[in-house]
Amino acid sequence: MNKNRILTAVLGVLAFAKAYSQINLEYQKPPKEIMELFDFERPPSVLMDKDADKMILAYRDTYKSIDQLSEKELRLGGLRINPKTNIGSRTTFITRMEVADVAGGEPRKISGLPAKAKISNLNWSPDYKMVAFTNTVSDGTEVWMLNVDKASAKKMTPAAVNANMGNPISWMKDNSAILVKMLPADRKPLIETGDITPTGPTISVSDGSKAQNRTYQDLLKNTNDEQNFEQLARSEIIKVNMNGTAYDFLPAGMYRSLSFSPDGSEIMVREMQRPFSYIVTYGRFPYTVKIYDTNANLVKQVNEVPLMEEMPKGFMATRKGKRRFSWRADQPKTLVYAEALDEGDPENEVEYRDVVYQLKSPYNGKPQEILRTINRYSGITWGDKNNAIAYDYWWNTRNRKVYHFNPSKLPAKPKVLYDLNYQDAYADPGSFATKQNDYGRSVLALDGNTAFLVGDGYTPDGQFPFVAEQNLKTEKTKRIYTSKMEGKKESLVDMIDFDDKTMLVQIESPTDYPNYYIRDLDSKKAPQQITDFENPFKALSGVHKEVLNYKRNDGLDLSGTLYLPADYDKDGGEKLPLLVWAYPREYKDKNSAGQNTQNPNEFIYPYYGSFVYWLTQGYAVLDDAAFPIVGEGEEEPNDTFIPQLVANGRAAIDAVDDLGYIDRNRVGVGGHSYGAFMTANLLSHSDDFAAGIARSGAYNRTLTPFGFQSEERSYWDDPNIYNTMSPFMNAEKMDEPLLLIHGEADNNSGTYPLQSERYFNALKGLGATARLVMLPKESHGYAAKESLMHVLWEQHQWLEKYVKNKKEQSKP
Repeated sequence: MNKNRILTAVLGVLAFAKAYSQINLEYQKPPKEIMELFDFERPPSVLMDKDADKMILAYRDTYKSIDQLSEKELRLGGLRINPKTNIGSRTTFITRMEVADVAGGEPRKISGLPAKAKISNLNWSPDYKMVAFTNTVSDGTEVWMLNVDKASAKKMTPAAVNANMGNPISWMKDNSAILVKMLPADRKPLIETGDITPTGPTISVSDGSKAQNRTYQDLLKNTNDEQNFEQLARSEIIKVNMNGTAYDFLPAGMYRSLSFSPDGSEIMVREMQRPFSYIVTYGRFPYTVKIYDTNANLVKQVNEVPLMEEMPKGFMATRKGKRRFSWRADQPKTLVYAEALDEGDPENEVEYRDVVYQLKSPYNGKPQEILRTINRYSGITWGDKNNAIAYDYWWNTRNRKVYHFNPSKLPAKPKVLYDLNYQDAYADPGSFATKQNDYGRSVLALDGNTAFLVGDGYTPDGQFPFVAEQNLKTEKTKRIYTSKMEGKKESLVDMIDFDDKTMLVQIESPTDYPNYYIRDLDSKKAPQQITDFENPFKALSGVHKEVLNYKRNDGLDLSGTLYLPADYDKDGGEKLPLLVWAYPREYKDKNSAGQNTQNPNEFIYPYYGSFVYWLTQGYAVLDDAAFPIVGEGEEEPNDTFIPQLVANGRAAIDAVDDLGYIDRNRVGVGGHSYGAFMTANLLSHSDDFAAGIARSGAYNRTLTPFGFQSEERSYWDDPNIYNTMSPFMNAEKMDEPLLLIHGEADNNSGTYPLQSERYFNALKGLGATARLVMLPKESHGYAAKESLMHVLWEQHQWLEKYVKNKKEQSKP
């Protein structure tokens, strides 16, 4: 290291020590051992065709750059848009693709791909021979086409595609053409901030109706925002044939989505309308649902949804009227939708919450009732003429019901197959497997009346993923495959062939990167490996990893993944500093809260959101430590949030300390988002931790007065809950060092940057040891390489000073 770099490093550490100074610091890098793990080449993601014959290997840059995050961005109505390229400004792009045969052989480079590609929105054609995708260039976004067999690509449109509202591409059923959202010819120029002198104030009015909404980010604020949002949302729909010829299809409108009917003869179009709102995001703006034929003739407008600023109170509230329009997957062109029977208000006591209807083309007849659901309707998996599966759920009780019904006898009298607590992982029967029907839609995979279930297989003794057969008539189930790999984790991805019982699986171990295999469920032969991605983190190969099971002081079972450094002698008696990373989760019963869903055989994948990097620095790490908050019966979890939180933290430390590995006076804790909220509360209400790291959290719950996380009560319902749980309200109790990190462009509901800024000011005013790091351009999840390196550096400096090298002192 040269003298200048040494001087820079020394000055950086000195600046760090000035607790209350305003510091202008350039981006820093963590120690060499951490940097080597951080700076790796990301293996590709895999996109496989439906028959598992060919796969596309999609390569992405491991990180974005701060230059990329600094490109112009408009934040309007809940969207973040690059107005120059007309695509989401936070899009993660594919930079390179290859085509490979699943049967083996070297991957083939794709000829014709653009230089410096920025690829997104991949769309398989209905016959899986082509892939349409977008490529973003300096002044816009284009559509390209990949011929999979030939491994060649060509451009289909100019750089005038509008991807601001999501995927702009829809395939015609016969594979002959695609529909594309394009910028309209009459698009007005965007208004730059300050371009227009205001003619008056912006006024919002409350007419007495209750609009109890979460604290959304990136809302529209004035008429300039409204005009910009409208221009960015408007598209013309054009039809592009495979030879590149383009035709006008639908005139300019604010199109949210296009969806073809199963037979491909009609298109369901959701088009956003005015008026806009300044208190909710675009998902609750007015919209219409219209059906067109493939010649762009209007068949029928089937729904008109008003602006939804006002909703009944509660997580299970919904709006009145028709909702959740979809196509029935087993029929050529039949619409399915739901309506609330409780007026959308969970406080209304009714026998059934929702009724589900179907309406056949041309949509002029009387809707036919399909079934009624006891809880809030959440979807149907269609099968054949005799079998279909419906689902509902109710958040307040964590209940989920799975129904079997005969779609040929309507209205159906569904039979409840499963009545579940959806947080009860041990009782999860699995998900019904699907396959593609003649329309190319996913429907139940059936052998007569027998369906197939694929489950994660969590049990008290470990994880054993499974495939089961269930006779829908008798309801009897039989396991036909259970994974029992030793030292490895097998994930059941998708059934390839139900007749041959072949399945796509993913296999990994702590030191083997997850790779894809094809397994014959009826054979004892080893599965056929089809990818061979290397472990990019070989420096962690020697670390010790185990799932640690322990109990809270009230007997509740807890767990966490314990890591010890590669060179640590467990019998040598050395006491290591410990780092605990966690995230609180709410439960309505102790049985579910105490279940272990961690697998010791998962691949060790360090990322900026964990403490695993610090194994290289001589720390023990308890990752993903269980922090359940339980409220049974009439009691809500948050009624006893603080004592449960403290008990969880103490139990975690006790469990590792009992093994003799750690110095319990040198324990650090950290978390992101709600985990940051947890960290601040732990330091305020206990003396178990030496220091904490809180990233992108919310600390004053009165700034989120109409609910937060899983709390649906408002501040005025129970102000004591909001005040007791708010670290800001208890800032005078903070007596351990706290590092606060926050993205300046946080887009998450409730965790706006003001939360960290005001909390830091309170801590500083009360004399606490704290440091606030605001990351330019970063959102709720951090993306730029420069930012992430600096976060690791900040955390390392903090942990070295306040945890590893903390002055010895006795704990009360």
